[in-house]
Amino acid sequence: MDEPRYDEATKTYTTGHSYDGIEELNTPLPRWWLWSLYATIVWAVIYSIAYPAWPLVSTATAGFLGYSTRAEVAAEIARVEEANSELNTQLAAIELTTLKDNETLHQFAVSAGASVFANNCSQCHGSGAAGAVGYPNLLDDDWLWGGDIEAIALTVRHGIRNEQDEDARYSEMPAFGEQLEKDEIAALVAYVQSLSGLDHDTALIEQGAELFADNCTACHGDEGMGDRDQGAPNLTDSVWLYGSSDEVLTETIANSRFGVMPPWSPRLSDAQVNAVAAYVHQKGGGE
Repeated sequence: MDEPRYDEATKTYTTGHSYDGIEELNTPLPRWWLWSLYATIVWAVIYSIAYPAWPLVSTATAGFLGYSTRAEVAAEIARVEEANSELNTQLAAIELTTLKDNETLHQFAVSAGASVFANNCSQCHGSGAAGAVGYPNLLDDDWLWGGDIEAIALTVRHGIRNEQDEDARYSEMPAFGEQLEKDEIAALVAYVQSLSGLDHDTALIEQGAELFADNCTACHGDEGMGDRDQGAPNLTDSVWLYGSSDEVLTETIANSRFGVMPPWSPRLSDAQVNAVAAYVHQKGGGE
């Protein structure tokens, strides 16, 4: 590295660096740029003191102005709740079967219910309520516990097969793998498939019908059309919660299914429960 020298041509000192005979000039930064940099530094220091900025273990520095985006959001939520308080009071107390008679309240319920559904229900039933394997499609007419608006509200409020709510919908299918042989389960699979017109092993139908009568009719009925009071599925339609292949039905019969839905009443108000019931009911599958 050479000693810096004064370059007469540019009236600027060099840095002492030379590359293939080309010297590097020590050209100072423009004053306006430097002052802009200093201003941003000063602004950053003032901002970090005045507003929340520096992360700590479980929180962050609050800033001497006490500003909080969370408090701002909470205040906005409180403002909206206050504005809708009268409608929510009406919605919590209304007889759901008469909700559609009040057009304004029904529109409010559906709109509010969409938000409740997106925040609490879409994780299982999907953003469009079409469900998934093991999670019911709420757009069709196949309802294990009933699809009128009051039945939907009851299901939302108390849930299904949970241990938190004494009024939860409850039913339990036995694991027939503990009672029946593999060939008997195969015969039951074939018979159940025949009830809904699916491809099946016709040679097993007679045996399957006898086994169905002995083991399944108490819940699913003589014709296999199910029983909503027990949450027993209709086996004669094309709607299958877990699937209708040989493998899936064998698994279902041998080991049973036990889907659980939490009770939403501890987390949702009566108005929110009624709102999401109204939203689900009007999606197309409600009865």
